[in-house]
Amino acid sequence: MGRIWNVAIVGCGIGRTHIFEGYARHPDKFRVLALCDLNPERLAAVADEFNVPRRTTSFQDLLEMADVDIIDVCTPPGLHFEQTMAALKAGKHAVCEKPLVGSLAEVDTLEAAEKTYGRRILPIFQYRYGNGVQKAKRIIDAGIAGKPYLGTVETSWHRTQVYYDVPWRGKWATELGGVLVTHSIHNHDMLMYLMGDVDQIFARTATRVNKIEVEDCVSASLRMKNGALVSLSATLGSVRQISRLRLCFENVTFESGLEPYRPGDDPWMIQAVNAEIQERIDDALKGWRHVPTRFEGLMAEYGPGLETGNLPVTLADARRSLELVTAIYTSSAEERAIDLPLKSDAVRYGSWRPQQLAG
Repeated sequence: MGRIWNVAIVGCGIGRTHIFEGYARHPDKFRVLALCDLNPERLAAVADEFNVPRRTTSFQDLLEMADVDIIDVCTPPGLHFEQTMAALKAGKHAVCEKPLVGSLAEVDTLEAAEKTYGRRILPIFQYRYGNGVQKAKRIIDAGIAGKPYLGTVETSWHRTQVYYDVPWRGKWATELGGVLVTHSIHNHDMLMYLMGDVDQIFARTATRVNKIEVEDCVSASLRMKNGALVSLSATLGSVRQISRLRLCFENVTFESGLEPYRPGDDPWMIQAVNAEIQERIDDALKGWRHVPTRFEGLMAEYGPGLETGNLPVTLADARRSLELVTAIYTSSAEERAIDLPLKSDAVRYGSWRPQQLAG
């Protein structure tokens, strides 16, 4: 039996989902010892629901708990860098929601901090977990899919002005961005998880749906390192909410389901070019073991991964995701194609937020 990790969570909004879908389903790997939230009523309700013994409105209290191994940061994005860094300095591992931070410079600072303090950062990319996306991953990694040709990724969700009545939403300083960093970031991570790194981007962003500072519509054209062409679209103005990935390879076409918040789940369409390829797919998937979806699947691997040092999602994955974000914002602002990787002398390496660039 492996180690049981003691967890403290700051932020009981998405933090509740981390418990319900993740930690509570793995009592052999995790024990939630403490919760922190500025809203006493929400704090008490979540703590009572999951029998969490310690409750506090002070983040500092969590840092000072000697028996806490992991701090799970589920606060508004503008706090992520500060709180994740504080967790590492306090000798804790840090789970952190998306977007991890607000710039490539902050990611690189955290990478150095991991080495300095000997603790790991565990980014949240739960959409990778589901039987559909994991079957596609196995087929691609086995070399069965062949040459990648083309991909499309759609994040068509619906958010009204009421959603942005929450004070920190829709603002560069506190949300760090719009649909690109708070909604479509998971689907874009899934694209790179299956199709590899991006080579060049041309993109446009716009604010058309709500009266907010940040973007709520994005369209981008990508060339991948392997030569495949990909189009991304994201909006918060779709009456019907869907997420969809469609990836065309030489031997196989993959298409996800349409469920907006569970695109990794079965059923995925996995269509082989001929009977021989189908036979190879069947062999690759023989004896398939069920993959728990979303946080349940991610946390199942995070516990053992902390012991072995072999994490299923790493800081490098988070950096790749935020490099894509940085390049899209840069391309839209400068109206030109942007080559990746981005170097430390890139204009938006330190921040993609307009106010910080202007300052």
